[in-house]
Amino acid sequence: MFGFKVINQYEQGIVFRFGKMQPAARQPGLTWVNPFTDRLRKVNMQIIAAAVPGQEGITRDNVTVRVDAVVYYRVVDPVKAIINVQDYTYAVSQVAQTSLRSVIGQSDLDQLLSERAKVNAHLKEVIDAPTEGPWGIRVERVEVKDISLPESMKRSMSRQAEAERERRARIISADGEYQASKKLAQAATVMSADPAALQLRLLQTVVEVAAEKNSTLVMPVPVELLRFFDRAARTPADEAQDNHRLPTAPEAPALAAPTAPVEADRELVTPSLATRAN
Repeated sequence: MFGFKVINQYEQGIVFRFGKMQPAARQPGLTWVNPFTDRLRKVNMQIIAAAVPGQEGITRDNVTVRVDAVVYYRVVDPVKAIINVQDYTYAVSQVAQTSLRSVIGQSDLDQLLSERAKVNAHLKEVIDAPTEGPWGIRVERVEVKDISLPESMKRSMSRQAEAERERRARIISADGEYQASKKLAQAATVMSADPAALQLRLLQTVVEVAAEKNSTLVMPVPVELLRFFDRAARTPADEAQDNHRLPTAPEAPALAAPTAPVEADRELVTPSLATRAN
C-alpha cells in the first residue's frame, strides 16, 4: 500500500524504474518504491536443493547405468541472476543434467560405485564453471543419490563377489592345512626319538575319546604291536648304531658233550637196578 514493500531477511530486492534496473539492491526490511514508475523483484538468497532427474548413460567401460543426483546452489549476485538468466532455476537444472551425463561417460563403473566423493567433486566443478561467473549462482554441493544397474549386471557382480569369497576361503583353509602339517611333522620328529611318547599320546587320545558320554571304545590292536612296527621300521644302520652304543653281554659257556664213561656208568647202574627188582 502506497508503495511500501517488505523484504525478508533471506531476500534482496531489485528495483526496475521504467524497465531499467537500479544499481543498488534493496536490503531486507521495509522499503518504499514508487508505485507508478518502479517495479520490485525479490531474489531468494537461500540455498536451493534441486533434484536432478535420473540420467541414463554409458560408462567408460561400456556399462549402461541410470544415475540420480541432488544439486545445492545459491544466488550470490542477484543482479547477474536477474539480468543474464531468464529462469535461473530451470537453467541450473538443465546444466546439472547435461553435466551428469558427461561425468557418467568419463567414469568407470567401479569409480561410480566406490569413489562417490571424487565423482561428486568433479560433478560440482563441471556444473559450477558456467554458472558462478556469468550467472551469479554458486553451486555449494552435488551428491549422487542413486545408481541403478541392469539386472544382468547385478547378477554378474553377485557371482563375482561369491567367487572372490570362495577363493579367499580356500586360501585360508589351505594355509591352515599347511601350518598344521608343519606342526604335525615337528611333533612326529619329537615322538620318533622316544617310543614311550607315542604310547603316551595314544593313551591321551583314548582318555579324550572316553570322556564323551555314552561312548564305547574298542581297541583291537594291542599297544605292543606298535613297538613291533617301530622295530620293523628300523634300518640296519640304526641297529648297528644301537649295538655300538650298548655293551655286549658275555657269552654263556658251551655245554660239554657227554663222554663215553658216562654211558658206561649208565650201563653199570642199569643191571644193579634190575637185580634189585628181582
